[in-house]
Amino acid sequence: MAAPIPIGPTLNQIGQIFVTAKDLDRAIAFYRDTLGMTFLFQAPPSMAFFDCDGIRLTLGVPDRPELAHPASIIYYKVDDIERVYETFNTRGVEFLVKPHVVASLPTYDLWLADFKDSEDNILALMSEVPREVA
Repeated sequence: MAAPIPIGPTLNQIGQIFVTAKDLDRAIAFYRDTLGMTFLFQAPPSMAFFDCDGIRLTLGVPDRPELAHPASIIYYKVDDIERVYETFNTRGVEFLVKPHVVASLPTYDLWLADFKDSEDNILALMSEVPREVA
């Protein structure tokens, strides 16, 4: 049975992702200097914004207790996961899992590597490595 067609507005594009921070200055330094993300602007006293290829990443100190929890895992797509892993590792990024294949698909292998940010949120690198198709 086919899924019903939604009536009215639907959600199909992410505009912004919020990641909690305990120490905003420390988090800004990690995302800007360690991960090399493009810093956009800061909205004092509790938010900073970065660009992720058109999707805005917001770092923020939660203003309510129900928001003070680790973020969902954000998977950052990279072309060369081994090179990015080595670079981030030399910058002191704490990796929980080294790059490894999680799925072999017909045209590519899906690689992942998990790490923590400065605020103990878990993030991940992902890479779709093309397979040689006979």
